[in-house]
Amino acid sequence: MNKKLVILGSGGYGRTVYDIAEQLGYSITVLDDADEEHPLASFMCYIDDDTEFIPAFGNNEFRLQWINRIEEAGGKLATLIHPSAYVSPKAQVSSGCVILPGAIVNTGSKVGKGCIINLGATVDHDVVIEDGAHLCVRCIVKGENRISRCEKIEAGEIIERATRV
Repeated sequence: MNKKLVILGSGGYGRTVYDIAEQLGYSITVLDDADEEHPLASFMCYIDDDTEFIPAFGNNEFRLQWINRIEEAGGKLATLIHPSAYVSPKAQVSSGCVILPGAIVNTGSKVGKGCIINLGATVDHDVVIEDGAHLCVRCIVKGENRISRCEKIEAGEIIERATRV
């Protein structure tokens, strides 16, 4: 069966998601309000048992709004993990996430809905990343931290290991 994916958004992040989805073997449709023939609102026309969706917007809140809208309409969210990323089998990655090349999600970590784990980002053990967060290129989140809902960790930033109380 051919995997079908609808990507919402055709900006820089949308093109990045497209590239990964193509490598993963998806048949892809892109919706964007800049395309009069394929606006975002037409997503409902694509809902079926064989199609997944991924909102590809860099704006964290807007991405989560679309995740909720897709789910409320009965659509299925994709989770895209690039083949060169490492995700521990003891980590949890929620729907609507994209994990880009070279990223690491270590044991015991939990990644919420709609998160972006960007190129080479490292999530150490037992980290909780709440819904809609974006970990930018080559950032490091050391063990036992919590990243808040829709928080953005900038490129190269290091979040020091959490201290237990």
